Order: sequence, then structure tokens, then C-alpha cells
Amino acid sequence: MNNRSSQTIPVLIWRSVIQAVVLAVLAGFLLPFIYGLVHHYQEKSQHIQQLASLLTISASTADGADVVAEQVNILLESEPTIQSIVFYATSEAIGEVNPSLDDWKNALFAHTVSFNYPVISKDIGSVVSSNSDSNQQITVAISDIMSESSAPDSSSGVVTENSTLIGYINITMDVELLRLHWFQNILWLWLAIVMMIVAFALYIFRKLNWPVKDIEALTHVCDIVTNNADLEQLPVIQQQFNFQELTQIRKALIVLFNRLQEARQGYETLAAFEQQLHNKDVSLDVQLHNFQSMISHELKTSLNAIVGGLQLLEHETLSTEQKDAIEIISSGSDKLVLSLDHIIQLNQIQKGQIKIHKNEFNPLQLIADLLAKFENTANQKGLRLISNIHHIDYSLYGDSEKIYQILSILLNNAIKFTPVGEVTITSQLTHFNKSNRWQISVKDTGIGIDNEHLDDIFNPFFQVDSSQTRQYEGSGVGLPIVKQMVQLMGATIDVDSILGVGTQFTLTIAMPNQQQSKQQRLLSGLTIIYYYYHETGSLLDELEYLGATIICRQSSQLVIEGMRKQKVDMVMFAEDVFPENAELLAKRVRQYERNEDSQSERRALLVYWYPQHRARYVDSFEYGLKAAGVDYCHIATYKEKALSDLLKQWLV
Repeated sequence: MNNRSSQTIPVLIWRSVIQAVVLAVLAGFLLPFIYGLVHHYQEKSQHIQQLASLLTISASTADGADVVAEQVNILLESEPTIQSIVFYATSEAIGEVNPSLDDWKNALFAHTVSFNYPVISKDIGSVVSSNSDSNQQITVAISDIMSESSAPDSSSGVVTENSTLIGYINITMDVELLRLHWFQNILWLWLAIVMMIVAFALYIFRKLNWPVKDIEALTHVCDIVTNNADLEQLPVIQQQFNFQELTQIRKALIVLFNRLQEARQGYETLAAFEQQLHNKDVSLDVQLHNFQSMISHELKTSLNAIVGGLQLLEHETLSTEQKDAIEIISSGSDKLVLSLDHIIQLNQIQKGQIKIHKNEFNPLQLIADLLAKFENTANQKGLRLISNIHHIDYSLYGDSEKIYQILSILLNNAIKFTPVGEVTITSQLTHFNKSNRWQISVKDTGIGIDNEHLDDIFNPFFQVDSSQTRQYEGSGVGLPIVKQMVQLMGATIDVDSILGVGTQFTLTIAMPNQQQSKQQRLLSGLTIIYYYYHETGSLLDELEYLGATIICRQSSQLVIEGMRKQKVDMVMFAEDVFPENAELLAKRVRQYERNEDSQSERRALLVYWYPQHRARYVDSFEYGLKAAGVDYCHIATYKEKALSDLLKQWLV
């Protein structure tokens, strides 16, 4: 993992240029210094060697002592780097040392370096010494006179048969002084080179600084875009130099910003359109409910008058024809009363006025009551009413009244749409660790339903045969009531039908066992308004399973009305509610609570449940929801213990 801290491009360029300058200065100083110093040392060594040759030639003659002394004085005065010149007499040759092998080492680190040169003569031996430390005094000592028969070769330094080795001339060079003089001579040249390097580095930096200015302009614009979420217009990007790469980056930034603006406009348009649709849906729902309530009330009032009049006529003396007419009218009024009751009940369910009332009941007894109710009707049509029970006697915990009504509607439809054959009701009970699953199916051998209409039969007032001459009567509200009640209980209903063969409806209800039903009452007394957009979802089942009283609402106005009519502990927003809609409703709820006319005793807790796929975007809507008054935003959970713990924690 790269743990380096972030840095800007200008800083990187500055550091790189400074490092290059330092490296260039070091290279420009050290390399010429070392090479030049060694080369200067070598030249000085060759010069001293030439001087030593001259001295050895002069010293090899019989009368060369004075000449050598004069030459030594001249050399010491003219060559400050020569520290001393000493002649010492010896007849034994010393080992040759080649100082040139250590030129670089001597030139850089040595203080002094000595050179020995042999003096060879035919008849003279002398010692010429000179020391600069003793005021450059010269002492010449005449050694043993060399044999006449000996003849040296002074030019080569090799003793032949006719020559004699007199001694050696030792020349000591002050290397420290040599280095100092050389450095003083090249100082100005070195400074000039350094200045040229620095000037060249500044020129390079100036050229590198051109794209930096454009990069800083891009960075400034990026900061503006990042820090302004509501920015509608991209600032002008100043580019002084037309670098191809930076131009492409600028064009890409402009294109991406324009695409973002287009996406934002599309999103805002879609959100506004969705809000309009939602408002229209709410308005239509309210109008539909009001219309249903008005029509139901008016028709119910008129029908009550008709039924009351028919009941009064039963005590009158009537002829046979009159009794037949009254019976026809009574039959029609009974059907109309039943249809109106269904419409009223459907309207109440949609308004959330129907609640779940759970109790312990015997499923076998419930089925027996259903068979007794529809046995005569089935016998009148010549149908067989069959029951298949696949479990023993057992007590269940649920809303038995609504289950009975659902099965009554299914059995009534099965008998109505079955001209011949049989109607079978099957009951299966499956036990789990914490719950029971009761599955009841109603199967007939009737006319069946075409597959293309299976999704429409649960819509209110839908008729497969909508013609005025249809064979089977009905208002088209029975199955919608079944669907609404099934959702209200958190159950499921499936339909399987083959045209001309028959239809089977299967009702599946999850119920707690006796031990769980007692634990379920831990949340009894808690009233929750559950606001959803399209589907109630599985979360509603868990809330009901934990014993809370649930009031389902699809309209924000109905939520406010529900809070006005009774004490509400919590308002929950289902998973399918968009954050924008939840925010608007939360504001309305808090405004209602702040109203002086509000009769609510306490502040309701607002909880927004969001689905798993929206969890990554929670930061984008959580702040707005909480600012509107939502207390908690939490991912939807379907585990009863986790849900119960959350509710207890929030309600403390």
C-alpha cells in the first residue's frame, strides 16, 4: 500500500529542479576539480623531473657544486611549491619508486611528495644540499674522489663500467600549497560554470512552470466544482499555453460537467414528473374514496328504506303474485346490499380503517362453519362440496373473522362459476420452530379464467365478461377485497386456472405458535402508521408479528387524518417510498404537531426504512430527512429480534 503523502505538481517540479541543480553543481565542481588537480599535479611532477635532470647533469661534473647551488637557489625562489632540494652521498643504489602510479592519491590527499634522482660522475662526488626551512643554505660536501677508470652515464642514471654513483638529489614538493595555488587559479572559472548551471536550471524551471500555471487553473476549477454541489455553470478555465494533454483534460472536464448537468436536469424533471404523478394519484385516490363513500352512503340509505318497506310488507296479507314480486325484490335488494357492503369494506380497507384483530381459533371449526354455510347453495346447483383436511385438531392465532370472510368470498365465487362438478376445500398445516403455516385452497371445476386476465381479477370492478348480456352476475369487488385483506394480514394468495377446466385459489398464512404468540405481545399497545407507495413489503409482516397495531396508508393526507383521530406512537416509511416523498411527509407531520390545534399528546417517532441497494447512497438523503424531522434512517430489517430491539431502543 502506498503511504506517501500527496503533493502538488509545482512542489514536485521545484524539488526536481533543485535536486538537479545541486547534482549539476556537485558534478561541475568535483569532476573538474579532481581531474584538473591530478592533471596539474602530473604536469608539475614532469617539470620537477626535468629540473632534477638538469641538476644531476650539473652535479655530475667536478666543478658543478657552485652551479648546482646557484640553480637550487633560483629554483627555490621561482618555484614556491618546491619545499626543499637535498643531495646526499651514497654509493649504493636505492630501490626505484614510480610515484606516477599514485598520482591521484598524492594529488588529493598527500601533504608532501619526495622525488629521488641519481647523480653519476666520473671523478667527483659531492653532496649538494638545500633546505628551505634553514633559510635555503647550501652545504656542499666533497666526497671521495671517484676513480679515473670509472665513467658514469649521467644522462641515463645507470652506473656503467666507466662511471661512479655519487649519490641522489632529493626534491620535496609541497602538495598542499600546490592544491591551494591551483584552486585559486580556477576559482573564478568554477564560479562561472556554477552560475551558468544555475542560470540554465532557472531557464528550465521557467519552461516547466508554463504547464504548472495551466494545471493550477484546472485545479482551481475542480475545487469550485467539488465544493459547490449546486453549481450550474462551469467556470471559465484559463489556459495560457496550448498543451495538448491539458487541452484534452479541459475538454473532458467540460464534457463530463455538461453530462452531469444533463443528468441532473433529467433527474429533476423525472422527480418533478413523479411528484406530479404521485399528487395526481393521491388526488384521484381521495376523489375515488370520497365518491365511493358518497355513493355507498346514498345507496345504502335508499336500500335500507327499501329493505325496511319489504319487511313491513311481510306482515301484510298478500296474494301469490304479490308475494312472488316481493320475493324477487327482496332477492335483488339482498344482492345489492351485499355488493354495497363489499364496496364499503373495500373503501375502508383502502383508507386504512380496517384493522387486524387476532385471536385463538380452531381451523377445523372454521372450515366446518364454511361448509355448513354453503352446503345448501351447492346442493341447489347439484355440486359436490368436498373438504380435505390434512392435519389434526389444533389451535391457531390470527384474525379468524377476516380469514372466514376471505374463504367465504372464494367459495361463493367457486360455486357461482361452476355449472357442474365439484368444489373442494383443502387444509394443510405445517409446524415450524417459531411459527405455523396454514395453507387453504379452494378448487373448482368451473369455467376457468384465461391467463391474460389472471393479473386483472384482483383489480376493483374488473369483469372478465364486461358486456351487458354477461351470464354471471357480480360487482367485481369480491376478489379485490380478498387481495387487500390478504395483504393486510401479511399473507399470500396464488391463483392457478385453466380455461374450461377450473380454478384453484391458494391462501397461505404464517401464524405464530402458542409460545410465540405470547412473546409477540411484547409490542402490543404500540400504534404505528405504515406509509407505503405501492407494496407494503415483508417488514409489515414482522411488525404485525411483534404485536404492534399497524395502520397502513398510501396517502399523506390520510396519514395526517389518522394522527388526528388517534394517538400514534410511530410513523414508518416503507422501503418503496422515495426519500423526497418521505421528506415532504415528515415536514407535514412535524408541522401538524406544532399546530396549536393539534391534540396529539406526544411527538410521534418518524422512521425511514431504506432497502439494501440504497444503502450506498444513504449520505445523499439522510441529512435532508433528519432536517425534515425524521428521527431514524435505517436499513430495512426482517429479523424479529433485531427489529424488536431497534423499536425498544428508539421508543425508550
